[in-house]
Amino acid sequence: MLATGKPAALRRHRRAPSPLHFPDHATVPETKRHLELRTLLYLVLKTFADRHTIGSDQFVYWLASNPRRCLAPDAFVRLGTPDTTFRSWKTWERGAPELAVEIVSESDDDATDWDEKLDRYHELGVLELVRFDPAAPEGHRLRVWDRLQGDLVEREVEADHAACDVLGLHWVVVPLEEMPAALRLARDPQGRDLVLTSEEAAEARAKAAERRIAELEAELRRQRGG
Repeated sequence: MLATGKPAALRRHRRAPSPLHFPDHATVPETKRHLELRTLLYLVLKTFADRHTIGSDQFVYWLASNPRRCLAPDAFVRLGTPDTTFRSWKTWERGAPELAVEIVSESDDDATDWDEKLDRYHELGVLELVRFDPAAPEGHRLRVWDRLQGDLVEREVEADHAACDVLGLHWVVVPLEEMPAALRLARDPQGRDLVLTSEEAAEARAKAAERRIAELEAELRRQRGG
């Protein structure tokens, strides 16, 4: 009911609404390498899903009057809200993601395209933007931008390592199976203590249990032999 007591359905307007369509998918080719790198990063970030919302390749919209103002980060994080299923992300409903990651592929490795994308991330309002180029020379694969005094400013990065201020961790570039470089998160700057995916953590626990069993069996054999 309205304040006047008249039902909202009976309210009169000067024109009919013109609904805007915000697409939730697009057909864009993706190489297998890009898919594997993006999936790995998503699974790493998914380990924080009990505290934060995680996205990967969904459209993010920040201007309610213009569906063309959008991005589809390879990964993004909205802090403080447990993860849920969503088809697209609208900042006027959910707030702006604090963290976004772009993994360079063969189709978008162009300076002009990146400048346009960087302007869009500035408009979106992210606090930290990460650009990972797996094909770049060692030491030049990782670039990071921080929001400072309303501006999005590139950070000086050395040796493909950088702090992840949003999550309180560290970005590191490490080998991944047959690929020479993958973007990971770690608890230390050197990348010795990686944030594991759920599958990796389960495998690590299984290996630890196997080692412990082997140690106990060896100790039992020594006792029997003694």
